[in-house]
Amino acid sequence: MPIREIDVSRISAVVTRLCMTANFNLGQDVTDALKAAVEKEESPLGRQILSALLENAVIAGRDRLPLCQDCGTALVFAELGQDVHVVGGSLDDAIGEGVRQGYRQGYLRKSVVGQPFSARINSGDNTPPVIHYDIVPGDTVKIALMPKGGGAENASRLAMLKPGEGETTITDLVVRVVSEAGGTACPPLVIGLGVGASLEKAAVMAKQALMRPVGSASQDEEVAGMERRILAEVNKLGIGPLGMGGSVTALAVHACVMPCHIASLPVAVNLQCHSARHAEAII
Repeated sequence: MPIREIDVSRISAVVTRLCMTANFNLGQDVTDALKAAVEKEESPLGRQILSALLENAVIAGRDRLPLCQDCGTALVFAELGQDVHVVGGSLDDAIGEGVRQGYRQGYLRKSVVGQPFSARINSGDNTPPVIHYDIVPGDTVKIALMPKGGGAENASRLAMLKPGEGETTITDLVVRVVSEAGGTACPPLVIGLGVGASLEKAAVMAKQALMRPVGSASQDEEVAGMERRILAEVNKLGIGPLGMGGSVTALAVHACVMPCHIASLPVAVNLQCHSARHAEAII
């Protein structure tokens, strides 16, 4: 198969569009999940809050306004086909330029600071983005972009469990993380769970899991069962929409699982707020 060339300018243009699309438009999967939550929610105040979130999504999409004042860190998952040659410059720079233009053109809040443990000076254009690359078969480039808000991100946790600890301990960890977060992570949540592999890979998997359509089950029956059981336990907490009490604290649990070393059991819990924003494109 001949190598296909893609100029970096095309990638920058796509990323620019995705930044605005993700910040302005709540996906149909999230909208459907929120509508279903209105029917499930037992608290009258909770139902009122969920209805307000749905109204907010309509207004944001119609008027091209940010769904949330926190327009997030630009998190990018890029799948590069092994038969693609990116030409015209650096791929990292092209994605960064797309983020820069997207946040400027969309008048999106810039939230990235340099010198994070000292001066914390705002970069002014929300760069650099956080980029994860995967090499896959084919001759296309797939870019998925998530504006990851700080409130839910701050409540996320990573644990190195003992190898003999299993689903019960993982469930207890997730429930504890959500309970400690309370309303600060802006529920109802989507919970990303990375289990296995290694310390850093578990954290990446937990974020990748958030890219799945909300409420879609894992294709692995054992994992899908764990997702359902953890969701049920989380929704017993009574935190409810925006922490105001209720029966819907989370919309979904999405887990990615990989084999790991015999001596370890890494588990990452990455929380996503009710504004579960992401957009993707294939070039």
